Amino acid sequence: TPQAWCVALVTFAVVFGLNNFAKGTLKLGSVFFGMIAGIIVSAPFGMLDFSAVGSAGIFAFPKIMPYAIEFHPEVCITLAVVYPMVAIQVIGDVSAACLGSMDRMPDERELSGAIVSQGCTSLVSAFIGGLPTSALGQNVGIICSNKVVNKWVFVIAAAGLLPQLSALLTAIPQPVIGGATVGVFGTITMNGVRMFIKDGLTPRVTTIVGTSVVFGLGIWMASGCLAGEGMPSWVTTVIGSNAITPAAIMAIILNLILPKPEK
Repeated sequence: TPQAWCVALVTFAVVFGLNNFAKGTLKLGSVFFGMIAGIIVSAPFGMLDFSAVGSAGIFAFPKIMPYAIEFHPEVCITLAVVYPMVAIQVIGDVSAACLGSMDRMPDERELSGAIVSQGCTSLVSAFIGGLPTSALGQNVGIICSNKVVNKWVFVIAAAGLLPQLSALLTAIPQPVIGGATVGVFGTITMNGVRMFIKDGLTPRVTTIVGTSVVFGLGIWMASGCLAGEGMPSWVTTVIGSNAITPAAIMAIILNLILPKPEK
């Protein structure tokens, strides 16, 4: 609707203006202040609904093992194939966060710690009724914008134990979220570009990156290309449901078979 576009564009304009022309707290908190502005603008359009906040509890501890433990071979195999790809995504997201916030690449200890942390979190999550976790690039973009990398900030910001806070965040209109995150996704994209050109944009690099990206996006955007007759269902689930997995597989293969230039 025109109202939704108005809210989204105002939010984007505030975030963009603060991020590029402001200094100090206003610049680092551009996403936060832009969302506040978007929420204020959305109020006259009737987009705010805080009814769920009042009915939500103040504190809620998750139930331990709400589901019985069952083993399904097809699910185990699927997750076993998916999880290495998720680990690759973690490596990419942690690398982008370090490069964007501290202007350096992470060392092996930091990367291994991130992968182990995700594995442990997924195990704990399963016992309290949650899903396995996956790194989110949206958060990388926000980290690169505000330069906050202290782990305790993320511990405090976790809203899962506070239903009222969760309901409050859920009440934020979607146009506000969309307008605020346009720049975030742009930051993510350009940090990816910075990573693969930091050692020079050689023909080998352009071949690996270009082919992998086109391969991944092509499979992801061509609906049903891996769901034909005789194609196992797990292939569609693991490879055809997102662009990251086929792109990562192709990048690994090309990196192994293409000759490396002499230093």
